[in-house]
Amino acid sequence: MKTATETRNYWLLVALGGLVTAIGLGAAHFMELHGHIVTGMNNQVVWGLPHVFAIFMIVAASGVLNVASIGSVFGQPVYKPRAPLSGLLCVALLAGGLMVLMLDLGRPERLVVAATHYNFTSVFAWNVILYSGMVAIVAVYLWTIFERRFNRYTKAAGLAALVWRFVLTTGTGSIFGFLVARQAYESALLAPLFIVLSFGWGLAVFLVVQAVMYGWNELLLKPEIQRRLARLLGIFIAASLYLVAVYHLTNLYFARQEAFEAFILLGRNGGGVYPLLFWGGYVAVGSVLPLVLLFHPKFGDGRSTLVAAAGVIAGAFAWLYVFIIGGQAFPLEIFPGHVVRSSFADGAVDHYVPSLPELLLGVGGLGVAFVMTVVGVRVLDFLPRDDAAKA
Repeated sequence: MKTATETRNYWLLVALGGLVTAIGLGAAHFMELHGHIVTGMNNQVVWGLPHVFAIFMIVAASGVLNVASIGSVFGQPVYKPRAPLSGLLCVALLAGGLMVLMLDLGRPERLVVAATHYNFTSVFAWNVILYSGMVAIVAVYLWTIFERRFNRYTKAAGLAALVWRFVLTTGTGSIFGFLVARQAYESALLAPLFIVLSFGWGLAVFLVVQAVMYGWNELLLKPEIQRRLARLLGIFIAASLYLVAVYHLTNLYFARQEAFEAFILLGRNGGGVYPLLFWGGYVAVGSVLPLVLLFHPKFGDGRSTLVAAAGVIAGAFAWLYVFIIGGQAFPLEIFPGHVVRSSFADGAVDHYVPSLPELLLGVGGLGVAFVMTVVGVRVLDFLPRDDAAKA
């Protein structure tokens, strides 16, 4: 039985999330009316800050389902009670990310055309099927969990979700991997890199949401379970850092990529803020600091794990900004060793500055995920309780 205070707080949270979502929708409407001239985007940087938010939520939506897969597919009892919340977060993050993606690309009223007419030579068309299929499979998976008559099908549904999310994240990485018009991309490493990145980002989001929900309900997580989740997050962080290093070392092996790597990693040729975001944001805050907090003997408690998870999320945004924005800002080197100049600024580094409407649209997507999560936990009781105790 919910108290009056709990009910009031619930509606306040829903109202707050709804307000953030409405502001995001208003920002999208503002950009629709005035065009991209009110954004920092241009002919060279066509995917701006909203795409950073969208790709993070989509990739994290795949990774957060890893918690459910470990419990349902691999039979780990610690993770089974967390499967419903894992599935809810997957759908919520995917919905928020797709909202931002559709509104940022422009002409959202023509979405029905994209949903009914497919160009199967385009990786974007593949993702329309992958995203909608993900929601359907997770819905069936959650149904088998909550409906006792279908509990025997939970492992099969979980296995289908596991395979589908690998394919989905491969498709997201392939959007960039198949793009030959940007030197930062066009790499077969991007598909597995996005898969590994999704593990850490998804688990970090799950740990933050679980901690907030437990605090809201005055519950405590057992220390041994906390340590187990923390160690898993540390493994994912280390694996991600390794593959990111391999990606950049692979680029450095090719002479035509040396200028781009110097631009991103060292700030040469007008690299600006990108080296700071990469080394300070992703490497230091998003990787090294969380690893210290998770594995150093002096730390390892619930608060350290929460700070580490928040650092991973901050590092994810930093890495995506460098990868997406920096990859477009650096000019395509068509003739290595030669300088190309024209009246269209060919060969020039672009200086992108995100605008307020872009930021508000991205935050609006987070608002959608927030509202769906709060309502789901309250109405359908997705919160795991079997191993929690009252604070």
